[in-house]
Amino acid sequence: MAGPDITMGSSQDLAPENAPVRQWTVHVEVRLQPRATARFETIRARVSDFVRGFDRINLSSTLEGWEDVPELASSVERILVSESSCASHSLHISEMSLQIHVYQPADTDSYEEFTNSTGTRQDDDETMAATVCELPNRGMEGLWNSLIYADDIKMKLLDYIHATLVFSDANVDFNLVSWNRVVLLHGPPGTGKTSLCRALAQKLSIRLSHRYSQARLLEINSHSLFSKWFSESGKLVQRLFSSITELVEEEDAFLVVLIDEVESLTAARAWSDGRNRAPSDGLRVVNALLTQLDKLKHRKNVLIMSTSNLVKAIGTAFVDRADIVQYVDLPSREAIYEILRTCLCEIIARGIVSPISVPTLKQAQMYELSALHSPDHLVATSSQVDSREKSKNVALRLLALAAQCRTQGMSGRALRRLPVLALARYIGIGPLNLPSNATPTVNGTRKVVNTGADVDVWLEGMEKVVREQAKEHERLI
Repeated sequence: MAGPDITMGSSQDLAPENAPVRQWTVHVEVRLQPRATARFETIRARVSDFVRGFDRINLSSTLEGWEDVPELASSVERILVSESSCASHSLHISEMSLQIHVYQPADTDSYEEFTNSTGTRQDDDETMAATVCELPNRGMEGLWNSLIYADDIKMKLLDYIHATLVFSDANVDFNLVSWNRVVLLHGPPGTGKTSLCRALAQKLSIRLSHRYSQARLLEINSHSLFSKWFSESGKLVQRLFSSITELVEEEDAFLVVLIDEVESLTAARAWSDGRNRAPSDGLRVVNALLTQLDKLKHRKNVLIMSTSNLVKAIGTAFVDRADIVQYVDLPSREAIYEILRTCLCEIIARGIVSPISVPTLKQAQMYELSALHSPDHLVATSSQVDSREKSKNVALRLLALAAQCRTQGMSGRALRRLPVLALARYIGIGPLNLPSNATPTVNGTRKVVNTGADVDVWLEGMEKVVREQAKEHERLI
């Protein structure tokens, strides 16, 4: 998000003196080791000095070289330069208004459970109504970058949160300008709607750490809020939101509430029996939910995220309260290429595939244009080409595979299963040369010593999986 004055950034504006008028806000996220005890302010200052040593910095990149700074090497795990609204891939240091965020993620299993038991009946069920997870959470690290969409959905959501904070901080009159802090993501299954909500919660807990000392993600189990006892469901919703209200009473804590498959809670007004009358218990649930949402909208430290695979089943009263109603589509060919590329890069980094440079989407598109004039590139084998030509062939094959996946309408969830299925069905588990003697590096990652199978074997395996799934899909029609 651009702008040097009001940002969702942390702590410290590090723009150099006499910098140009036009500056871009660039967020630098510094993840600490689990047992690091250094003060965040100290780490922030050292990272500031380290970053100032660069002439230009690539956006959306992991910085290296900080291991040579003793105070950083003993406490830091990773320094990541996040995305920016700037269209350029890199910026000169004088063009940046840096916002440095230092955080120490919690363990994966640090969560609490809420049950829907009323405690008034001996045979009350104990179905889990919600879970609360401390943020930032180590289990969600990397989730944000793994989500790839054709349009800039992620930045739209970040900009929305930024806008609500600007209006809240300015004490804008709700009677004149209104917002509800409610977001609805809808679309086909497997497109990453729930994952995007969790990733956004994680990202906000890092970006807003200077405003809120704590952050939590509360995920509601919508189905559990319908009690087996008639007329209890509306009370259960009220009880759950009373707990939510208690959490947001802590003004130094930021809370993201995730309502997955929200249509199961909000569709009651559209349901009817044979005489066009909605079930009374369902109406109580809807009315209780809408009432609680109206109360929470005045709290600046809460955000309501919701998802749905059946947006037409959602009551209009809920849709009307959503500030953003965002359709999350199946990935485009370009997005599929990036998903497949990240999958391939990961198994290369782990030593399962022999080392090779996998071109970016922009490079692949350039290769595709040149291949139209020299189609021989498409049929060249690895024994006939050097490493650069082999990388080019990898890009062209991935683009062709992405086009096939798009034709089949494969979701992101299905795409990320392709390497596993390729190994299980066509490559074989036995003779792979896996990195058995990897050595740890300073930042805790493992450096691969051995090499794995050739990349052509993996590409062929994934291509076979896609063709096989196309045949299975035809049998279902």
